[in-house]
Amino acid sequence: MSYCSAIENMQPESRKELHKKYHDNHYGFPIHDDNELFGRLIMEINQAGLSWETILKKEENFRNAYSSFNIKKVAAYTEEDRERLLNDSGIIRNKLKVNAAIENAKTIIELQKEFGSFEKWLEHHHPKTLPEWMKLFKKTFKFTGGEIVNEFLMSIGFLKGAHSENCLVYQTILKHEPMWKKV
Repeated sequence: MSYCSAIENMQPESRKELHKKYHDNHYGFPIHDDNELFGRLIMEINQAGLSWETILKKEENFRNAYSSFNIKKVAAYTEEDRERLLNDSGIIRNKLKVNAAIENAKTIIELQKEFGSFEKWLEHHHPKTLPEWMKLFKKTFKFTGGEIVNEFLMSIGFLKGAHSENCLVYQTILKHEPMWKKV
């Protein structure tokens, strides 16, 4: 079942609306801001083992806890910041996920130095198959298993599959020139 049809079958209405907002305005749309790309990576990493609904409900908490996903600020986090995050009940308090966010911010800064931006690093490696992307992410980042990489890349328009072709949002996304279309 696609994410598109899953939303239609949800109950109650508040759950459906939460997912619909993400589906209609974010999922599969290209992101051109490195901090927002980093934020989406944090969200996908934190979703591992949990429902996407849990993450969507905590999105603002994540944004606040991780300095509005500012890569430079997160890369400079200290041990005190790690402890603050591990004690923040508004986010997922998993040491591996918290450490991954901080270490991945440091990695992205290095990628920005070499390629100009995180987005340009992604573009430099496009196109790749999912297994190739998975291998690259595993080599480059922390806590990025296959499902995380797949969802991250679909959610930012690098891999096809975020929406079925009969989904109304699919046509809107095509107007934004997702990377999968540029193959």
